Amino acid sequence: MTLVTFGETMLRYAPPPGERLEAAEELSVHVGGAESNVAVAAARLGREAIWLSKLPASPLGDRVERAVAAQGVTTAVVRGETGRQGVYYVEFGGRPRGTDVRYDRADAAVTTATPDELATDRVAAADAFHISGITPALSATLADTTRELLTIARSAGTTTVLDVNYRSKLWSAEAAAGTLTDLLEFVDVLVVAGRDAETVFGRSGGPAAVGRGLLADYDHETVVVTRGAEGAVAVTADAVAEQPAFEADTRDPVGSGDALVGGFLARRLAGDDLAAALEYGAATAAVARTLDGDMPLVSPADVEAVVDGDAELSR
Repeated sequence: MTLVTFGETMLRYAPPPGERLEAAEELSVHVGGAESNVAVAAARLGREAIWLSKLPASPLGDRVERAVAAQGVTTAVVRGETGRQGVYYVEFGGRPRGTDVRYDRADAAVTTATPDELATDRVAAADAFHISGITPALSATLADTTRELLTIARSAGTTTVLDVNYRSKLWSAEAAAGTLTDLLEFVDVLVVAGRDAETVFGRSGGPAAVGRGLLADYDHETVVVTRGAEGAVAVTADAVAEQPAFEADTRDPVGSGDALVGGFLARRLAGDDLAAALEYGAATAAVARTLDGDMPLVSPADVEAVVDGDAELSR
């Protein structure tokens, strides 16, 4: 069973925890992006995963592609002679300062990616195609490309997955609503944080009610409403699964939501029912939180130990 994803992957630079960028003398470097993170999780959990993107023809682009491919993901990447490698900076701070993210991704090569230069045959042949709401936020070209890829997938019978993944530093809630609402008719599986459902789509109430409302209005097959530390709820026409979060000693929370989606999709593609797949996704996210970096370098043994209650992590 094959999962294909499409989106931007960046380089992440971070000073040691507790240090400011302005004073740091060294920075750690990691590779990560929502869609490649999902592909990495699925690949490491036993599924065939393919990541589509566009990177600059540069050593930094090489670094990104190698990092994703090293995790067992097939990379179907276009190289652009123009455009740059997107990066972001993150300062990890405890309360009350919190964590601060700064993007530097303007004019990234991926912002010019069009369907005619991408491996759309991979999308059509896949069992599932995943994209996030980050991608259409990056450029008008990518908004059009996102719609076209979802259309290709839907026409081919590929299950389409959209994770809203709203980022206020990329676009306003109004702009996100205008673009993403138009895409919902092409989406079989919708993943949305509870706060994003309210901010972007104006949906309020409990997660199950939000999920049912979206399911009814847009004819989705599945809606997964994530709730951070409170876990997630998944809704289909005939089932509701409520999954609390597993406790974890968090080293790095970045990418844990992608890990949940990757774990969930890996098990749904393997034939698990809704509740079992959601539990596996939550366990994948818990393991990912214990690891440095965006990419969820999880293993089936680690995740299954959490599900079985055999790990140091416990619910």
